[in-house]
Amino acid sequence: MRKLLFLVVALLLSFNLALASSIESEIREFSKREYPNDYAMQKYTYDKQLAAKRYMQTVGDIEIKKFSIREYPYDYAMQKYTYDKQLSAKRYMGSVSNRGAKNKAIREYPYDYSMQKYTYDKLAY
Repeated sequence: MRKLLFLVVALLLSFNLALASSIESEIREFSKREYPNDYAMQKYTYDKQLAAKRYMQTVGDIEIKKFSIREYPYDYAMQKYTYDKQLSAKRYMGSVSNRGAKNKAIREYPYDYSMQKYTYDKLAY
């Protein structure tokens, strides 16, 4: 039983290491494409993308996470930016009081909370 448990843990650990290496490699290539002749910017971009990837692995709102990934499938920093912006707008839309403006904004942009907020603000004020 212990041998089986050890084997399972070893396999999971090696899979996680391979996945992490693959993500790091993907981010490294992204950074090189963005700044092919600027090593300092490659490093900056790599660090920013890696931190954003880690952040996106911890977020709680799955709906907004999926939206952010769909908008920017290869750019983790933009996923993070979009996630944060959408989450803030979702909270805002949950607190607004003008029902007519809110309903119209939701009808026009059912999946995009930032655009709902923008539309609401335009209609309500």
